[in-house]
Amino acid sequence: MKTSKTSQLMQKYSIFFVLLVMIIASTMMNPSFMSTRNMTNIAVQLAVATILAYGEMVLIVSGLLDLSSGVVLALAGVLSVSCYKATGSMALAFAVAIGVSVVFNMVNALFVANFGLPAFIVTLATQMAARGLALLYTSGQNILQIGDYAFWGQGKIGGILPVPVIFMVVATIIISYIMNQTRLGRSFYAIGGNEEAANASGINVVKSKYLAFLINGILVGIAGVLFMARVNAGLPNGAVGYEMEGLTAAIVGGTSFSGGIGTTSGTLIGSFIIGCLNNIMNLQGVDSYIQQVVKGIIIVGAVLYDVRFKNKKAPKVILQKKDEDKDEDKKDDVPAAKAGA
Repeated sequence: MKTSKTSQLMQKYSIFFVLLVMIIASTMMNPSFMSTRNMTNIAVQLAVATILAYGEMVLIVSGLLDLSSGVVLALAGVLSVSCYKATGSMALAFAVAIGVSVVFNMVNALFVANFGLPAFIVTLATQMAARGLALLYTSGQNILQIGDYAFWGQGKIGGILPVPVIFMVVATIIISYIMNQTRLGRSFYAIGGNEEAANASGINVVKSKYLAFLINGILVGIAGVLFMARVNAGLPNGAVGYEMEGLTAAIVGGTSFSGGIGTTSGTLIGSFIIGCLNNIMNLQGVDSYIQQVVKGIIIVGAVLYDVRFKNKKAPKVILQKKDEDKDEDKKDDVPAAKAGA
């Protein structure tokens, strides 16, 4: 019994232990790692990827996926920058970015929820379409001289708190509340765990999938503004691979690709693990190509752990189901035998 509880505690808090070990090891390799300036830099760089990761976590928990988030981020960001330069209104710029992203996510939801197409295929298609539209709109040219727009990616409130970090903290609180304290969040877990059972229990599966994509769309739109503001330009070719950054953070943070499992806190820690790893490799002068190899290994390792863990749990459920079926068959046979007698 004690062993079982210890095992559960280790599984629950292992991700925090990994982050702690990584911080200690990074500090030993490079003392400047724990400097206030470097920690602030890590948090600012992680803000966009973490916000994307929350969207991916919500979708994966619901049994869905989004491979287009990085590219939609770029399109939404470019159109947002263009809107700001034309109107000077940051409110309109945010509205455009979120609106564009939500439209793309509603298209994804339409084909996935209503037509039953795999999210992998649908979001891969919208990924290509979004990149083409971004390049078409800008003729492949970057939008420069964006003025005060850059404040939202580089500015600080009170000269202390970076704006992107504030957005990340607010997103963390809201997503955590939705997933843990609302009926909608519970429906996401139910659908990802067993869609047929969720539907039978009265959950509107189609509506819930639309709402999952809606949440992802809002987060991607906000991330688009923060990204373009941080790089101080509208980049139609920007945010390459950011969808993988979000997916990696979610998976490393314990979100299961099979659906129904995932937490906001785990995703946040997973994002910081990836961010700290990137930072220490940069500080140590590790080649960027090698960094990509390391990230690939981390993704495979995280998915392999998830699959093996699931496979260990699955046989127990199957055996239990078979035993229940046998018991039911025996119960059915008894009345039949009596009737025959």
